[in-house]
Amino acid sequence: MKARTTIRSARCGVAIACATAVVCGLALLAAGCGSSGTSSGSPPASAASSSAPANAALCADATALRASLDKLRHVSAGAGMADEITADLNEVKTALTTLVNEARGQWQAQTSALSSALAKLRTAVSDLAAHPGASTVSGVAAALGEVSTAAQNLLAAVNTSCPSASPS
Repeated sequence: MKARTTIRSARCGVAIACATAVVCGLALLAAGCGSSGTSSGSPPASAASSSAPANAALCADATALRASLDKLRHVSAGAGMADEITADLNEVKTALTTLVNEARGQWQAQTSALSSALAKLRTAVSDLAAHPGASTVSGVAAALGEVSTAAQNLLAAVNTSCPSASPS
């Protein structure tokens, strides 16, 4: 009976650690995507060079991308977390693809960086689903940090042409 209690306690401890790490990772994403003030660094050089006026459809696509990123950052930790993150990740990827198609090469460095970060997050979430534990949760948290940074850089670049894409 004592061995079962110890195993249950260990599983509960891992689950709590997993939930805590994911919440911390999502907090990083929220901080990165929700910032409209100045950052400690300057925006990438390509952000300044791509400040041509944008059309309404492009700005609407940027706003949709921001909304899907906000949904990803508000994913709740708990049972089925990998499935929920994957669903939100798919939404972000779809919104990014739409923006890329409409942008026709504008902000290419930033959209490529976000696409790469999303691919890393997808891999980390797959690893978490297959092997839940502290190390895979850390991988998801790190990948969320990369998504946050890439999203912040892209949205800062887009904001030069589409101020409506920035947070209110």
